[in-house]
Amino acid sequence: MLVNVLIVLGTFIFMEGVAWFTHKYIMHGILWTWHKSHHKKHDHFLELNDLFAVVFSIPSIVLIYLGYSYESYAILKYFGIGIFLYGVAYVIFHDIIVHRRVKIKFKATSAYMKRIMNAHYVHHKVHTKYGGKAFGFLFAPKEYDINKD
Repeated sequence: MLVNVLIVLGTFIFMEGVAWFTHKYIMHGILWTWHKSHHKKHDHFLELNDLFAVVFSIPSIVLIYLGYSYESYAILKYFGIGIFLYGVAYVIFHDIIVHRRVKIKFKATSAYMKRIMNAHYVHHKVHTKYGGKAFGFLFAPKEYDINKD
């Protein structure tokens, strides 16, 4: 059981690297045509950029399905669960807390939340394909601390 938990946690952590790489080189690269909708002001709930959530859910669904359907592939479900949990964390942090796509009252009080929110706001200061900074979602270097000592 400990191995399964470690697989889920390791996959979750690994997904931040996948998200950073994908955001920097795919979203701000070849698939900017989808992602640019996220860097423009709009008054509608959905964005073309939301297609990334659909695409990124496919590996999770496939791994969970295979893991539960075939005993010899049972370990795969834990990788799928790690990807799924990262997706849930992304939606809560990115869509709900940072971009307020669901209206909630939230005030960042921890240094961690302030830092990752600030990093994301820094990222959104650039509205073009090039020149962006801070491509991570759930991790931001200390340089994005709001209250630097």
